[in-house]
Amino acid sequence: MTERRNLLRSGLVLPAALAMPVAAASAQEAAPGQSVIETIKRRGSLMVGLATFVPWAMRAKDGSLIGFEVDVATKLAEDMGVKVELVPTAWDGIIPALLAGKFDAIIGGMSITPARNLTVNFTGVYAHSGLQLTASKETAPGIAAFGDLDKPDVTIAIRRGVAPATAFLQRTLPRATVRQFDDDSQAFQEVLNGNATAAISSSPKPEFQTLQYPDKLYMPFKDKLVQNSEAFAVRKGDVDGLNFFGNWILFRTQDGWLADRHRYWFETQDWRDQVEKL
Repeated sequence: MTERRNLLRSGLVLPAALAMPVAAASAQEAAPGQSVIETIKRRGSLMVGLATFVPWAMRAKDGSLIGFEVDVATKLAEDMGVKVELVPTAWDGIIPALLAGKFDAIIGGMSITPARNLTVNFTGVYAHSGLQLTASKETAPGIAAFGDLDKPDVTIAIRRGVAPATAFLQRTLPRATVRQFDDDSQAFQEVLNGNATAAISSSPKPEFQTLQYPDKLYMPFKDKLVQNSEAFAVRKGDVDGLNFFGNWILFRTQDGWLADRHRYWFETQDWRDQVEKL
C-alpha cells in the first residue's frame, strides 16, 4: 500500500480466500487486443490487486480493507462508473497474478524500478515513499544537517536486512555507529530508551512514531532520506488502458484529491481507531 473506503464497507471487498479464483475468471474476459478499459466497462467492475501494508492497505476491525490504496482504487472505480473489487495478493506473487489476468491493475504502493518495468508497464507517479528518520529530543537535539549525525558517538538503529537503509548509511553517514534489530519496533524502542540517537525506517513508520511520542521524538529532516515513486502497474500492450489510468492520476493530482488522501493516511492517525494495531 485510496479513500476510498466507504464503498468497501458496503460489501465490495471480496474475502481473500475467494478473491483470486473469481478474479481469474473475470479479468480474463478481454478479447485479444482489447483494452482492459472495455473489459472493465463491460464487466461493471474494476478489479485491483494489492497487498496489505500499513497504511497503504490494511484490515479494519470489522474485517474490511482500508487505507490509501483502498481509497485510490475506490475513487478510480467511482470515476469510471463501476464497482471496485479488491484482490488481496501476496506481494511476491502480485506481478505474476497481474500477468495471469487475475485483476486489471496493481494499485498497491508499487515503486517503479527498471527490473519491474521490463515485465509490466507503469502509469505516471501517484505517490511517493521512501526512508525517513526520527531522532531523540533528549540525546540529539538541534540536528540541522546529515553531518551532525556522521560521528562515531552517534548510534543509528535500523531493522536488519533493509538494504536501502544500509546503503544510505554507508553512503551518507559512514562514521556513525549502526545497530541492527530484527524488527522496526525494537529499533524505535532503542531511541525511546535513550540507547540510540535516531532510527531509520520506511516511511511513514518514523512519522507515526513521532506522532505517537511527540515529547521524546522529532523529525529533523522534512524530506525523505531516500525517495521512491509509486505508480499503477498494468499489463504490457494496452495503450488505451495506460492512457486512461495515467490521465486519471493527472486529473486527481491537479485537483488535489490524491494529495489530500495521502496526507490523511500518511501524516495523521485520525484513522488509528479503525484498526486493531499498526
